[in-house]
Amino acid sequence: MTTSHTMASLFRENKTLFILIAVGIFLIELEIFAVAAINSGRKSWMEVKDQHGNIIHVSEGNNLSSFNKYYFEKTFGPLDQYQVNWVSKDEPFPFRAWFAAAIGIPVGAILLFGFITRAFAAIIYGDRIAVGAASSGASEPIARNRLETLMAGISRLNIFAIGFLVLLAMFTYWVVPNLILYIGQVGMDTIMRYKWFFLTVALTLLGIAVWIIYLRYLLAKKAIDSQTEVEKFRLQLAAGNSEPLRLEYSQSALPTKGNGNADCNHT
Repeated sequence: MTTSHTMASLFRENKTLFILIAVGIFLIELEIFAVAAINSGRKSWMEVKDQHGNIIHVSEGNNLSSFNKYYFEKTFGPLDQYQVNWVSKDEPFPFRAWFAAAIGIPVGAILLFGFITRAFAAIIYGDRIAVGAASSGASEPIARNRLETLMAGISRLNIFAIGFLVLLAMFTYWVVPNLILYIGQVGMDTIMRYKWFFLTVALTLLGIAVWIIYLRYLLAKKAIDSQTEVEKFRLQLAAGNSEPLRLEYSQSALPTKGNGNADCNHT
């Protein structure tokens, strides 16, 4: 089979192989779903605490087996001296992990197989593949049905780039929400553990912010006062009076038109 064969002809010539691959993918998906279902539902475990309330032993199930009891009493002493609690919790179905694994694992396995195959072909038959691809001028076979038409369209795309984007999307969908939740939980635990330190830092930052706002207020007030003084001085110059600007003037102090003309004639 040369490189001129398209996906349509490849599917037509290797139907049995594709059926086996489909069955294998189905079994993988079934196993992934079974693992996700096993890890969900009601979970019960037993916690053994000392006199200070510290958990010193955890055992899955509703009771302590004879072997675990023997190992515990050999390590910590008689079980009667400790407080035993049975804890139950309903774990939801891990939809995000199941969805990412159901898509990412088959796609990653197929891409890994394709990469190994191409690398092996390029190393062993690199020259012959390049010469055959350059000298081949045969046209693509005509698709017989819709499935072959779809496979022929997909064969024209870069399957490795598409697979990488799919894996990246699944990885982001699975890891980023868990990372955000983990960082938030760790952050809240850290804040609650060192609450006085964070409270002091918060009050210090608040004080600095209030001080900056107060300084900006004083600066704005000073700028307004300076602008007012400049306007008063400008009005005094416009009125031609060297006396300080007052809000009220006497009638005799106001300049008249006649006085203005007399001054002009005197000059």
